[in-house]
Amino acid sequence: MVHVQTSQPRSSCLQLVLRCAALTLVAHANDITYAGEMFSLSSTTFHDGGRVNTAQVFNEAGCDGGNRSPQLTWRNAPAGTRSFAVTMFDPDAPGRGWWHWAVADIPAGVTTLPENASASGAVKSVGAVEARNDFSTDGYGGPCPPAGKPHRYVVTVYALRVDRLGLPPGRPAAMFDHEITGSALGTAQITVTYGR
Repeated sequence: MVHVQTSQPRSSCLQLVLRCAALTLVAHANDITYAGEMFSLSSTTFHDGGRVNTAQVFNEAGCDGGNRSPQLTWRNAPAGTRSFAVTMFDPDAPGRGWWHWAVADIPAGVTTLPENASASGAVKSVGAVEARNDFSTDGYGGPCPPAGKPHRYVVTVYALRVDRLGLPPGRPAAMFDHEITGSALGTAQITVTYGR
């Protein structure tokens, strides 16, 4: 007895493969669209992977910079964002790292901080509050690592799910960070380096 196979099973298999391929392409296209709209941080004074300018370096403890906080702009915050926070941290400092800046309660309508926003009063003018950095001063304290290998400085903007964290000025930046990360919907970062 001779069995003759029809092309139907082969045709069904081919259709299934083509459908799976089409779904994969659609899913990939959605990923590409999403990637173009991701929460992002940019700066005219800090360039991701670049070196810190003298204007942003600390102006005490043997460092001779301008101690001007960097200009920052962020885009495409996640849905549900009700405020923003910004931190600047040196993970290469001895011990548990070094906090250079922490700002909370930046209103959701604010998507940029001008250069020197900390010292000029621009941070306070929008109703935001600054922490005490690890130099024991309130506001921004620029890079000033020990001589040797350059350190990394990670600037992070956080999209928060709350209008206000209600943190008092002068509270240590590490405590700000704890409250900030607990309310974060998303983050965007720039990493820069500085050594002397």
